[in-house]
Amino acid sequence: MLTCGRFLSSSAATTTASFSPLRTLTRSLLRRPHPRLLSSSSAAAATAVEPDTKGGGAGGGGGGAVRPQWKAAIDFKWIRDNRDAVADNIRSKNSAANLDLVLELYDQYLALQKEVERLRAERNAVANKMKGKQDPSVRQALVEEGKNLKEALIGLEEDLVELTDKLQLEAQSIPNATHPDVPVGGEESSVVRKEVGSQRSFNFTIKDHLQLGKELDLFDFDAAAEVSGSKFYYLKNEAVLLEMALINWAISEVSKKGFTPLITPEIVRSSVVEKCGFQPRAQNTQDYLFTLQVSVPYFLFLRKDTFEVIVLVVVYSIENSDQCLIGTAEIPVGGIHMDSILLDSALPLKYVAYSHCFRTEAGAAGAATRGLYRVHQFSKVEMFIFCRPEESDKWHEELITIEEDLYASLGLHFKTLDMATGDLGAPAYRKFDIEAWMPGLERYGEISSASNCTDYQSRRLGIRYRPTPSEPPPANAKKGKAAGGPTQFVHTLNATAVAVPRLIVCILENFQQDDGSIVIPEPLRPFMGGLEVLSPKSK
Repeated sequence: MLTCGRFLSSSAATTTASFSPLRTLTRSLLRRPHPRLLSSSSAAAATAVEPDTKGGGAGGGGGGAVRPQWKAAIDFKWIRDNRDAVADNIRSKNSAANLDLVLELYDQYLALQKEVERLRAERNAVANKMKGKQDPSVRQALVEEGKNLKEALIGLEEDLVELTDKLQLEAQSIPNATHPDVPVGGEESSVVRKEVGSQRSFNFTIKDHLQLGKELDLFDFDAAAEVSGSKFYYLKNEAVLLEMALINWAISEVSKKGFTPLITPEIVRSSVVEKCGFQPRAQNTQDYLFTLQVSVPYFLFLRKDTFEVIVLVVVYSIENSDQCLIGTAEIPVGGIHMDSILLDSALPLKYVAYSHCFRTEAGAAGAATRGLYRVHQFSKVEMFIFCRPEESDKWHEELITIEEDLYASLGLHFKTLDMATGDLGAPAYRKFDIEAWMPGLERYGEISSASNCTDYQSRRLGIRYRPTPSEPPPANAKKGKAAGGPTQFVHTLNATAVAVPRLIVCILENFQQDDGSIVIPEPLRPFMGGLEVLSPKSK
């Protein structure tokens, strides 16, 4: 551990002698390996690094030092002052963040920063002494002392940069805080906060959406598998109209609530994905002892049974670029105001965004995920809000209410869950999921979620606002001084309005009739040209 003691004296001779142990100790800390196991709540941002290949960095030869591609605005003092609460939160979210290492690195950073500042002051003092008339011998001694101080300072500043980078990389893995009312535990500990409707009783043998779709000629999985691979599909005939109806209906309804419609880019920079906190989830890697991200978007997996190391690509990336396909419109909408200061009067900013989504869905298999339930590409309408910190809980409630109203108007039976800590992931402070009854699959399936991410994403994306002052500035206020005081980070929230394939599953399975037809929910009919029933094709 570095201490805050005086490592360098004002004499040239002792400067050099005292500097070597300090550099050695600092480099020992920086080079010490700290492998981190990634879990469902460890931020992908923690490994968003690039190698130092210039050879002239703090490593003295460029031997594998890493630099963060971006830096989050992390309140290290708050983390240190609330160590127990942060540690409890890391445990409850099943995060692999190494809090002890973060705090150790922070102590080293403070000590090294203090020493750098002391050396700078000492060098300035030597420079000031040289301004006056001096005997040649005294001046020569001051020149030598200044030279030694400069060399020592360059080395320590290099170490400080490297230590700062390492501190950032480790600290960015710490997950967001958790709302005090969130149940603690795994997904099974989640609490039902509302239930709407009831399971429909059928007096005939029900079919799942795959069989219904085949008989109604609505989609083709076989041809898509030949063209694109498994978990892709063609929508056909009225299914195309149904997708378009769901999209247009959702955008129309949500826009009435003051949301601005968007169609987003579907290719984004990988750094934006990381800043939003996206990473593979634990349930997709349950057969592995650990996963270690070696470079975005590649992860190493160690199997429990064979101890075989496997490399998997967990996001769709574009070769030879820093871009990837989005998994949700939350990512490009979150980045729309990146690195900006928003007007207080403009908040809240509310968007409803349509996009295609692309997901690898690694590890997803089995009858419960067949058909349209889990696919690699689908259409989705997403709601996103930027707001003042004190208002985020209120807007979270509004988002879940909008979702519930949408699905209730379709006549679906569903339940709203307050998700437990183990299912929140790194970004979410609190998350509500909605699960709808899917009779053909014989289970409830998630159709949407609504998350309050507080300032987790905005600290990474650099999105702030300047609060409007409660009182006008005094007449003698200095010109050029920004009105309203310091900026604050906004809070971000996101929620699904429509995930098209899963709502198609719900509609086909819940509103099937004994003759094989499907009754279209009334709110969607105006968006389908007045079509009320999907009927089997006559042979």
